[in-house]
Amino acid sequence: MLEPNVLVTELQDLRDNGFLSDALLRRAVKDIAAADDRFDWVGVYLVNSEENVVWLHNYVGKPTPHSKIPLGEGICGTAISEGKNTTVPDVSAVDNYIVCDPRIKSEMVVLIRGDDEIFGLIDIDSRTIEAFTDEDSAAVQLVTDKLAEQLAQERS
Repeated sequence: MLEPNVLVTELQDLRDNGFLSDALLRRAVKDIAAADDRFDWVGVYLVNSEENVVWLHNYVGKPTPHSKIPLGEGICGTAISEGKNTTVPDVSAVDNYIVCDPRIKSEMVVLIRGDDEIFGLIDIDSRTIEAFTDEDSAAVQLVTDKLAEQLAQERS
């Protein structure tokens, strides 16, 4: 089970020691993936406003052919366009689902946002149908909030 307060503390320690967002994003993805057997693929996508896409920064799991996803497409691109976290209990019920791994049954997307800006998202896929709970979303949200602090600081 993901212990968000432990991970948030680790991320803050990295910040305090001068590490930049790249290191924090990698740590978050690695630790989230290792936290729960339901999490079969975990990745972070960052917004590229110039190209109107989210691009894959890093991930743990099976390789994906989708290193860039147009905003408004798929679960990730739609979550960014709508500006809201998204949990899909059964991806087969979603018309615009982008298949990366046919074994995936459910998906959770949690935005990395600070104030009015969306920096990116954490995407978690599971081979279990209805894998994600409200507690999972809240836990990942704590982590994305810490990541957003670092990304906002680097952009200011």
